[in-house]
This record gives sequence, C-alpha cells and structure tokens, in this order.
Amino acid sequence: MTSARPAEGPAPKSRPARPAKWLLRRPKSDAGARIFLFPYAGVGASMYTLWPERIGGAEVCLVQLPGRETRLREPHFGTYEELAGPLVEALVPYLDRPFAFFGHCSGVLPAVEAVRELARRGLPVPGRLFVSSQVAPHDGPYGRLLDLGEDELAGELAALIRATGGEPHPDLIELGVGVLAADIEANRRYRVAEPFALPTALTTIGWRGDEVIPPALMGGWSEYPFGSDVREVLLEGTHYDFLKAPAPLLEELAHDLAELATGTETTA
Repeated sequence: MTSARPAEGPAPKSRPARPAKWLLRRPKSDAGARIFLFPYAGVGASMYTLWPERIGGAEVCLVQLPGRETRLREPHFGTYEELAGPLVEALVPYLDRPFAFFGHCSGVLPAVEAVRELARRGLPVPGRLFVSSQVAPHDGPYGRLLDLGEDELAGELAALIRATGGEPHPDLIELGVGVLAADIEANRRYRVAEPFALPTALTTIGWRGDEVIPPALMGGWSEYPFGSDVREVLLEGTHYDFLKAPAPLLEELAHDLAELATGTETTA
C-alpha cells in the first residue's frame, strides 16, 4: 500500500533580481529617457538622496563606483581610464533609449572617460553631458583638495555630509577619508595635454558663488563638443548647492532632457 502524496503547495515566489552593483537602483522600463548621475569625490551614489527619481520624463539613475558605500569591500577603481571599461559594460543594457550623463566637480571626469570609452567601442553615446563646477580636462588637475592632508580632508568630508543633511560620525569620517584620498589621487593622475573631441552636446553649469571652481575657469569646455556648441548656464549658489537639487538646476536639466527625448536637440 502506498502512502498518499502530500498536497503540493503554491510554487515559491521568485525573489526580485537585485539591482546591478554599478547602479543604486535598477532602471525602469517605462522611462522615455535616462540621466546617469556620477558621484563626487569621497562619496557614493547616496549623495543624490535629495534628488527626485525623475526629471521631466527622464529617469534619474545613480552611478555607484567601487570602493564606497554598497561596494565598500571592493578595491578602488584606480584611474578614470581603468574605470571606464567595466563601467560602460555595466551601463550598456540601460543605454537603449536617449540618455545623458551628469557630473559635478570630480564626478565629471569619470563621466567624460565613459563617453570616450563608449565611442571607442562603437556603442551609444549620451546625447548630452552636463558638466557642473569642473574645469576642462586640459586645464586640470585643478582644486584645493589636491594639496590637503588627511586632517583637512576629514573636515571637507564632514562639511559634505552636513550639506546632504547628515551628521558626520568619527568612524565613518575615518573610513571616508581613505576613499576621498584615493579619489583625489585619481584626479592627480588624470592629465590631458590638449582638448579632444567629445561626441556629445555639452551643457556647462557654473555657480555664481562657487569659490572651489569659479565659473570663469570653465571656459575651456568650448573646445570639446563634436559638431555642437556648448550651452553655458550660470546659476545662483555655491559649490555644494547642487546636492539639494534646486529648482533652477532641475529646470535647466529638464529643458535639455526634453529636447533629447524628442530628438529636437538644439545648440545654444
């Protein structure tokens, strides 16, 4: 006599796929366009915590670099040139619609190298690169952080954390200084002898009260776009004000992203 088989329960639900480690959130399929935000030196994708998930019809995608936050156990990326290859390989599945890159200060540099790497591989390139508070590559490396010691860097990191609404903790500051120092070393090693053509439109964003990267130093970007002029934007604010996603900044981004999504890109 055989025993009755127990009734089979419902099939276990499959777990949702984890977001790719290079992005803090997995991009959604309903976005008309995407804008990828690159982090500032010493921190990670969470620096954009005050930003909306959409700007107009464009989805905001937060790039997470190795050696920080959710990827703390991974080694630092080294140089921006070494970073570009694995970064673009991770982004390719999400470049299936109009997209743009945004970087502020040192966050601009990995975005630039990602554009160049995409072009080298014959892959889609961003329709626009937003450059906030950074000198052109051939005018760098530039910035007072390049000459600061660890104690001074700790103070800078604490100020950055407060600017995002957080409260610096000594243990986290100690950990973050190592990341910041490694990022600054990447900046030191990024040396460009002369301008090169970038196959994308450019929007440069200066901040009137920025004492770290004064807007007057950003003129070198006019030599980079390929077949397109640079659109120059000057906003009220200081170096860290972009962290709060102020309305004038979002309006400028939305303007260019809307043209990108509809294929009506214009030059200034």
